Amino acid sequence: MIQFLLNQELRSEHALDPNLTVLNYLREHLGKSGTKEGCASGDCGACTVVVGELHTDDQGAEQIRYRSFNSCLTFVSSLHGKQLISVEDLKHQGQLHSVQQAMVECHGSQCGFCTPGFVMSLFALQKNSDAPDSQKAHEALAGNLCRCTGYRPILAAAEQACCNKPQDQFDSRQAETIARLKAIAPTQTGELNSGDKRCLVPLTVADLADLYDAYPQARLLAGGTDLALEVTQFHRTLPVMIYVGNIEEMKRVDDFDDRLEIGAATALSDCYTALHHEYPDFGELLHRFASLQIRNQGTLGGNIGNASPIGDSPPLLIALGAQIVLCKGETRRTLALEDYFIDYRVTARQDSEFIEKIIVPKGHTLFRAYKVSKRLDDDISAVCAAFNLKIENGVINEARVAFGGMAATPKRAKSCEAALVGATWNSATVEKACAALAEDFTPLSDFRASKEYRLLSAQNLLRKYFIELQTPHIETRVTAYV
Repeated sequence: MIQFLLNQELRSEHALDPNLTVLNYLREHLGKSGTKEGCASGDCGACTVVVGELHTDDQGAEQIRYRSFNSCLTFVSSLHGKQLISVEDLKHQGQLHSVQQAMVECHGSQCGFCTPGFVMSLFALQKNSDAPDSQKAHEALAGNLCRCTGYRPILAAAEQACCNKPQDQFDSRQAETIARLKAIAPTQTGELNSGDKRCLVPLTVADLADLYDAYPQARLLAGGTDLALEVTQFHRTLPVMIYVGNIEEMKRVDDFDDRLEIGAATALSDCYTALHHEYPDFGELLHRFASLQIRNQGTLGGNIGNASPIGDSPPLLIALGAQIVLCKGETRRTLALEDYFIDYRVTARQDSEFIEKIIVPKGHTLFRAYKVSKRLDDDISAVCAAFNLKIENGVINEARVAFGGMAATPKRAKSCEAALVGATWNSATVEKACAALAEDFTPLSDFRASKEYRLLSAQNLLRKYFIELQTPHIETRVTAYV
């Protein structure tokens, strides 16, 4: 059984199909049709809902953390112990919520199909920000697409709704909601079971290890932003899933003197503060990682585990010399991340073995990262590059250069590195290293970029890195060519 709050209504579900998304649960099982399906792939934001979870702030006070999610990519099992809020829940005692009223008064709606998703993203923004600046508003709305109009009226609605925001029914019932969430907090492994399909929801790493050993064919479900596409886009059935999002041990970010240890089930939005503080370029790239809804759901471990050649985080982590801790039963092994990727979607992971955490070394001051994509926001990389050099007295002592989108796996550019190490850091050395990139990679052509464009972009990003280190005042951080 799983339990969650549907706004303030307690829902206990036993026999739902674990492949059921929150979008279809709302529309088909509850008749709540305000949440729309636009793409079923997490790209348009029309299906945005808000999920509330218990959270302890820096002062030790218990709060409810509200986050926008794409309901088309969220399986119902991931709601266990949480609160689900859809657009129908905002109107109260016959009055529109302040974010809805702002959309009306600022003329932010055209055909109206995308409007519920915008409203829910604005609601989450209002809950998480006092007087947000335009950058926060753009970030909150970047995952919501409108096909009818421009975004100026919607941004005006964000300003009106979030500045001098009035108290709403969620604020007045916060203490009650916290108490109700505490009352349904999971205390043992939950399960959805429809007979031929099941999803298990463990609470500890040890329980996960036992379950994965018992069901080695199970698919691990974290954020689901990739796995759910198998159901929504490819119409496959997932007979057994194990949801890891309720394992607190795997959602921690521990900051040590020489390293960060990030649990594999940590949402990308929860990784931001620590990674941005240590490596500003990593933080900037996370801002470009899909949309806020995806970053609220997708996890760092999932972005590694799916072994996509165009995942944004692996090239950066490889350039930093990151390691992963793999767990199987009571056995753990630590592996350099670059050794995890073997071939296209093939990894060194053994049966019943899972990524428990990622170890990111500190102290690499010349680390830079760049992303090339067709759009600035909410787009997949054509090329993702990360450079990490150690230079003393003008000589390159160490070089780690990694790329995504250039091969079947995220990969180091070993020939390029060999051309750099031991050489003087100057334009001539950079040109030799650029030429060596042609030995490291023979990229493919696809709808994102041709092979020629990819190789030239990779070379130009190395040149850009050189120019930025020589003249830091023109540094532009993460880059997009549009």
